[in-house]
Amino acid sequence: MRVIAGQYGGRRLVAPKGAATRPTADRVREALFSALGDVSDRTVLDLFAGSGALGIEAVSRGAAGATFVEKSRPALVALRANLSTLGLEAEVHTGDAVSFARNAAQAGRTYDLVFVDPPYRDVDRLARDLDLAPVIAPGGRLVTESDRRSPFAIELPTIFERRYGDTLIRIHGH
Repeated sequence: MRVIAGQYGGRRLVAPKGAATRPTADRVREALFSALGDVSDRTVLDLFAGSGALGIEAVSRGAAGATFVEKSRPALVALRANLSTLGLEAEVHTGDAVSFARNAAQAGRTYDLVFVDPPYRDVDRLARDLDLAPVIAPGGRLVTESDRRSPFAIELPTIFERRYGDTLIRIHGH
């Protein structure tokens, strides 16, 4: 796994140990960022961050900064190692994405680009419990990654959808 383009392009990233986290494949990230276009100066929220590959890719391509949310210990170890190796300063929150989103909304925090790549087994519960609209800035985008057989359902307009094997990527507008 590597950073695809930008300031850190070509740099290797480590993945969490174990099978609990499935990193977004390089080719999927490349296609996703091609669809997103310019992410310069965007504020990024990477929920279920895992290794941090999506948020790191955005920062590498000029995003203003990223906030990472992850609760898995092995994933946090990989995320922090990746940030350290690249010399990136970032906000890392240990804990539940649903609680983080609720607290961010209550605090009036919004993000221009929100990545949601939850464990596939939790997609239905999270689609019901995770209220993301309040944390997406006006004109912002939400990117969801899920299994094509069990898509992450959200009440925001879908502006892009593509399948990569069993992976379904959707970009939603706000």
